[in-house]
Amino acid sequence: MRAKANPNDFFAAYQAQQKRRINPNPSGHHYNTMQIFRIAFHNNGKVYQVHAEQVNQAELYGFIEVHDLLFDEHTSVVIDPAEEKLKNEFSGVTRLLLPMHAIIRIDEVEKRGQNKILDMDGGSSNVKPFPMPGPGNH
Repeated sequence: MRAKANPNDFFAAYQAQQKRRINPNPSGHHYNTMQIFRIAFHNNGKVYQVHAEQVNQAELYGFIEVHDLLFDEHTSVVIDPAEEKLKNEFSGVTRLLLPMHAIIRIDEVEKRGQNKILDMDGGSSNVKPFPMPGPGNH
């Protein structure tokens, strides 16, 4: 007969797991383990590059879920118009569901960079959108 599990054992194991996640360094020195991801994706003929704290596969098949977008809190007089446009476009958005075919790349970076909107005019860029099936495309 199997012994009955003690709920306190589960809680202690969970706390130990969280402690390792927060401080995986065995020497005991604490450091910041916040992950930052840079996501580049196609949107309306442009390439958007945003930074976020969480990227996961969505429950909806074929989509990537992006949480906690990061934007600069401006304390100086200089304001980047592209950053402000992205901030306004995604204000009030709690998560993004991006189709996998729109994703160009996802990078884990050490620090947050510049959010950008880049043109896809076919000039010097070698990034092309994934061809989509439709009328006339066989």
